[in-house]
Amino acid sequence: MAPRAVWSGAITFGLVTIPVGLYSATEDHTIHFHQYVRGTSDRVRIQRVDERTGDVVPTSDVVKGREVDGEVVVVEPDELREIAPGRSQTIDVVEFVDLAEIDPVYFDRTYWVAPSDERYAHSYGLLCRALAETDRAGIATVTMHGREHLTALRADGDVLALQTLFWHDEVRDPTEQLDVLPVHTDIRPQELDTAKELVGAMTSTWKPDQYEDTYTARVDQLVADKREGREVVPAEEPDEGTEVGGLLEALRRSVEAAGGNAAAS
Repeated sequence: MAPRAVWSGAITFGLVTIPVGLYSATEDHTIHFHQYVRGTSDRVRIQRVDERTGDVVPTSDVVKGREVDGEVVVVEPDELREIAPGRSQTIDVVEFVDLAEIDPVYFDRTYWVAPSDERYAHSYGLLCRALAETDRAGIATVTMHGREHLTALRADGDVLALQTLFWHDEVRDPTEQLDVLPVHTDIRPQELDTAKELVGAMTSTWKPDQYEDTYTARVDQLVADKREGREVVPAEEPDEGTEVGGLLEALRRSVEAAGGNAAAS
């Protein structure tokens, strides 16, 4: 069965309009578990319960609300739809920026963008080519899944990708979040040179298909071992942290090992 667009509308930039659809670019391979009562095969179900009466509440009777100064203000789904931005069916590009200027911390989800009809394939291809050759992204807002998103429209090979972005006030300041901040002032030149040499020795071409989700495989193995009554072998503990006194020696040995691995490959 052909994938279905998760959103349909149009890209607009200047006076140009290109009808498009969005398709999820990624999929989740996480293994999901049900919940059971320990020692039984009884499933545990999550229900919506009236906290005052303890009664189970049908989904049709559940509404959204927000408490403001002690008063609960109820908001109906139709009211939320009515206040959605009027241009909710457009990816309205307001400006173009250098793609490299967007800090990766702002990137959220990725969608493939496809022209909705062959008649618009030419204009779609033109925009894709222009973005690819200028290394730029179109900044736009779009409303989907009940909220407004800031997005970056960029070229990814021969197709366009739409990247949802976090809003500026959603990105946390690391200086306010980290208990221990890195120290850059007392780094010795020899340490830095050796660290850079190690980075160079370990540098390769990005090949995403050479990496696999080993944790998911281990979870599968855990379930199989428990089902067959086999012993579960725990993973090895991580190494202890490298102390400052042994840092330079650890870097040197790492460079030697990386050089040997590069020669072997």
